[in-house]
Amino acid sequence: MEQHRTRPPQPRSRRPAPLPPQAGGAGDRTGSGTVYRAASRSGRPVPPVALTLRRGLLAARRAVEAVRAMPNPRLTGLGSGLFAAAAMLVLASLDRLLLDGSMVAFGLLFLPVSALTAFWVRPADLVTAPVGVPIAFAVGLLPIAGGSDGFGGHVMGLVTALAIHAGWLYGGTLVAGLIVTVRKVKLMARKRAARDAARGARPPHRRVPAA
Repeated sequence: MEQHRTRPPQPRSRRPAPLPPQAGGAGDRTGSGTVYRAASRSGRPVPPVALTLRRGLLAARRAVEAVRAMPNPRLTGLGSGLFAAAAMLVLASLDRLLLDGSMVAFGLLFLPVSALTAFWVRPADLVTAPVGVPIAFAVGLLPIAGGSDGFGGHVMGLVTALAIHAGWLYGGTLVAGLIVTVRKVKLMARKRAARDAARGARPPHRRVPAA
């Protein structure tokens, strides 16, 4: 009898699993390009103009925070004038001792004193700030105005200093006037908003028909 040859069962061939798309393939071109651009952008050096602008913004923010952290008193009209005069007299004395009476330093110090006077005066006496600031400038000129001996000589020296350095006087008065104007406008807007809110909160008045 013939014997049939038997072959051992052969394992079935399995299909290979699909490979993941490569980074440079067509399906991932957009993602790899974006990552590459982001990496290239982050590696570029920042131009000096941007650094200077960023530092200026940080300095301005710190200055605003410092101004907000300062005390915020409310002075009367007389108090604000006395504050400005006393501050300018002290600063002029220090200017004479340290800088030999420099008018440039005195004028530069007069501007922030004018601003603080306009900020610290109470809302009811806003008009007095631009009036008291020039008086404070004249009082501060007494130690550094110079002039000959005698009362008349000091008066002439004061008048001459006021005439020569009137630009600083006008500048400080303008700063105080602008600040006072802005504060006045804001105060009027707040009063108007409060008045409108009070009117809106009131119930509508209904007329009772006559019998």
